[in-house]
Amino acid sequence: MNENCVFCDIVAGRLPSYKVYEDREILGFLDINPLAPGHTLVVPKKHYVDVFDIPADTLESIAGVAQSVARKIRESGLGQDVNLFNASGVSAEQSVFHFHVHVIPRNPTDSIGVHGWWNPKVIHLSTAELESACRKLSIE
Repeated sequence: MNENCVFCDIVAGRLPSYKVYEDREILGFLDINPLAPGHTLVVPKKHYVDVFDIPADTLESIAGVAQSVARKIRESGLGQDVNLFNASGVSAEQSVFHFHVHVIPRNPTDSIGVHGWWNPKVIHLSTAELESACRKLSIE
């Protein structure tokens, strides 16, 4: 754990989150600044800075959880497709220096605008919308 890391605080329960997945090494929770309802972050519970720092077996576990979240997004109707996104390092515009993968629901009519460049358009969801997405995506 890193005492100055927001994701470590979420993992430790010091900050609230809408959890959609949890096991002994991985946590999946809704992004507080989503690009779409159901936008989920998948993180290792142990603090790793970026893709250069994370062990391959942990990265493999995160990929598996991201795939499970993607399937739940499609099954729940929150998205027809998904983008998986990771930024590693300052020049890649990493904003939280705890490895994480975004699983972003996509639909033909959305206006997220990922085309050759990451151009996020944050949306604001109500507590009810967040709770609904969390229920739809929860993986037992």
